[in-house]
Parts: sequence; structure tokens; C-alpha cells
Amino acid sequence: MNYKNGKELLAICKEKNLAIYDVAILNESINSSLTKEEIYNVMKNNLDIMKNSIEKGLDEKEKNIKGFMIGGEAKKLKRFYENNKSICGKTMSKAISYALSVMEVNVSMGRIVACPTAGSCGVLPAVLLAVKEKFDLDEETVVKGLLTSSAVGIIIGKNASLSGAEGGCQAEVGSASAMAAAAIVEMLGGTPEQALNASAIALKNLMGLICDPVAGLVEAPCAKRNAIGTSNAMISAEMTLAGIKSIIPFDEVVVAMGKVGKMLPVNLRETAEGGIATTPTGRKLRKKIFGEDKVN
Repeated sequence: MNYKNGKELLAICKEKNLAIYDVAILNESINSSLTKEEIYNVMKNNLDIMKNSIEKGLDEKEKNIKGFMIGGEAKKLKRFYENNKSICGKTMSKAISYALSVMEVNVSMGRIVACPTAGSCGVLPAVLLAVKEKFDLDEETVVKGLLTSSAVGIIIGKNASLSGAEGGCQAEVGSASAMAAAAIVEMLGGTPEQALNASAIALKNLMGLICDPVAGLVEAPCAKRNAIGTSNAMISAEMTLAGIKSIIPFDEVVVAMGKVGKMLPVNLRETAEGGIATTPTGRKLRKKIFGEDKVN
């Protein structure tokens, strides 16, 4: 049941008449010797942690955030959409607030699921829980979505990168968004082909995104990029479920992303030596936080 790319994954789904989450479970069972029930329980536990991180980020307690560049944004957005002021619609605004919430928990050293990375940890929880609430989905359906996202993440990791240091933020938030888009499609009854189409669209939309953390901390612009990744996943899934396809196949998009990552200069790949990290304000923030400015 091992698969190296989307083409092989879809072939297994078609030959065995399986959903992507079925293949993900079988593949993990072979590689880890865990039973189907044990794998399900691991993913359910991950989902519970995701839910708790959203709730923790939205509570009213102050959080110990290293750089003090973010904090409280999730609650602000929650109050905004609860007052019927949302521009994007309640489901999208709720999802964005969830993404911001998880990122605030992350940077305050709270418990999160680094899925696929800590710097992109807000996207999947936000999408999974917001869509669950919108359509009143049961827990099993959401876990199946999470399993589907894992299959997409495995393929991206094998054929490109999930690391901002290696491939820029496209490899972190871009990959998380692609994974989340596939999860949505699965949760709402789409086909394996549609799931990978949604992933391809999401990844294309964030192709070339650099990694330029201010003061080297996973706060700014990281939190807001998680919000963008969340929105992008929902947009990509909606287009796909409406019958819109990606012109470029998923596997080709993944390979292209990997190549773009290698083309990015080192100072645009998590070194905090480019992009907004080296703006006058970015430099001032670094000096304020660490008492120095190491960027030339």
C-alpha cells in the first residue's frame, strides 16, 4: 500500500475501491504495525489536541508570548464576526480566528499538533473544526479528513519539502493549506481525485511564498499566513467540489514547489535575513526583543 506520489495513491484507491483515508490507514499499519483501531485513536487524540488548542487560544487569559508581536487577535476576530460584521462570512471568519488562536498557543509554548509543522500548525485545526461545526459533522468524518490530509502531507514531504528552512513558507503554510483542502473535500463527500485537485489548487496559490520571520520568531508574519492558508484551503476545496479542476496535476505542482524552494535564496528561507524581517520596523522589533540587530 506504499505510494510515492498522487498518481500511485489514486491508482490504489481506484483498484481497491478505497478512499484516501483507507489507504493512509493501511499504509501506516504496514509501516508501524499498529492496528486500524490504534491508528484511528492516535488521530482522534491529535484532533482532541487541535480542538483544545483552539479553545485555549480563545480564552481570556493572558499568554506568555516571547516576542509580544502577536496575541489577542483571535479573540478580536471572534468578537468581530459574532457582532455580524464579517466580510468573509461566519464560517470563514471563524476558521481564521481558530487558526490565529492555535498560533498564539504555539508561540506561548502551549500544546499543539505540528501538522505539518509548528509554523503552520493553525491551518488544519481551523479548517477541520470550522467545517465540522458548519455542517454538523460527526467525529469519525473529521478524523477521516485528518487521515486524508496526512496522505497528502506524506507525498509533499517525499517529493518536495515541508520545511521553511529548505523550501520557504510555501513548504509550510502552503503544504498545510494543500493538506487541509484535501481534508475538506473528503469530509464533504468528494472523490479522491477531487481531494488532490483541491490540494493542487491550494499549493499553486501559495507557490513561491518566502519564509521571513521577524526577529527569527514564529509570530510575524507567520500567524497571519496561517489565516491565509486556512482561507486558501477553503476556497480551493469549494472550487473543486463545484467541479473546477486544477489545470496542472497535483504531482507536477508538488515537484514544481520543490524546485521553487531550491531556487529561493537562503535569506528568504527562515534565516530572518530577508523579506519583512529586514525592514526598518522588523529590525527595531528584533533589537527590542533581543537587544541587538544581527541583520546586516
